[in-house]
Amino acid sequence: MASSQLMSEYRQWLTFQRQEQISREHQGIVQRLEDARASANQVVQAYRSMAEKASVEGACYRTIFLRQRDDNHALSCEGWLFVRRVLSEGNSTRVRVTLLETFTLEDGIMAPGDKPARKLTLEIFDQLNMDKGMRTNVRVDCLDTPQDYHFITLLDAVRGDLRPHLK
Repeated sequence: MASSQLMSEYRQWLTFQRQEQISREHQGIVQRLEDARASANQVVQAYRSMAEKASVEGACYRTIFLRQRDDNHALSCEGWLFVRRVLSEGNSTRVRVTLLETFTLEDGIMAPGDKPARKLTLEIFDQLNMDKGMRTNVRVDCLDTPQDYHFITLLDAVRGDLRPHLK
């Protein structure tokens, strides 16, 4: 086997390993949120805090989300969110963010800025789950690109050095 082919297969294996790791992490956090019975109001408050730190410190937060593929399979993706604004009207809360993607199965691991930043609008809502005895689960979905959904943004994974990539 040629050395270049071997290295190519190794990089592909690393990409699949990372995909599995991010998928397990997303599933685990979703389960912990369900077990904690987190509400949309609690998540809105977290996003308000992120927006405040973003405006003062330029903070970006690690996010994991699902992307629906053409074959109807959803795979976890990873990126960094810069939360620009939180807008609440009545029972609807929308969050204006800028997303820097850092991992997709197709592209593998990317450095922030390798792919152009995308400005998105996320919606935070409580979803009624009939499978679990009429419990509600909090969801954060993208309104601009419906194939991107179920965003989970981590408050403990923050960076302040990504502002140059947000343009």
